Amino acid sequence: RAGLMTAQTPSFSRSVPEGDTHERAVCDRCGFVSYDNPRIIVGSVPRDEQGRFLLCRRAIEPRRGFWTLPAGFLELSETPEEGARREAMEEARAALDLGPLLAIYTVTRISQVQLFYRARLTSTPEAGEESLEVALFRHEEIPIKALAFPTVASAIAHELEAERLAARGLAFSPFTHWEQP
Repeated sequence: RAGLMTAQTPSFSRSVPEGDTHERAVCDRCGFVSYDNPRIIVGSVPRDEQGRFLLCRRAIEPRRGFWTLPAGFLELSETPEEGARREAMEEARAALDLGPLLAIYTVTRISQVQLFYRARLTSTPEAGEESLEVALFRHEEIPIKALAFPTVASAIAHELEAERLAARGLAFSPFTHWEQP
């Protein structure tokens, strides 16, 4: 195999690249900078015609057995809206009429940015592979102490606030919240 070029295995070390302000993994051979960026989570706050909330009991870690909204990691080459619909289908076999962006949450301690959309159910939900079960809850029935993540409670509260504003003929901008590391 003489004459074939062999790829060199990259070798990275941590340094602050010229013109940057953060330490990064930089290839010792070519100077390529490997950026570690936040993960984007997409989800929805689906409600049925009676205004009940769709929640999924998690079949996976973290927080297996706790209730959550359908949400998960955005895939490459996918819009946030496509991702929110896909997650609802994967977790609850639920088709959605996706509404506007409801909220943007920043969870710095785990490097996540979470986008939640308002949504109406257009099919009957059932547990997908990542859910032990799914259920529809009136607001007062939601098992608050059994919610998997703080942002689930925030998204439900923001959905109720958006509903109150809409009932008064008022629009809303997406709600925001961030958790300190």
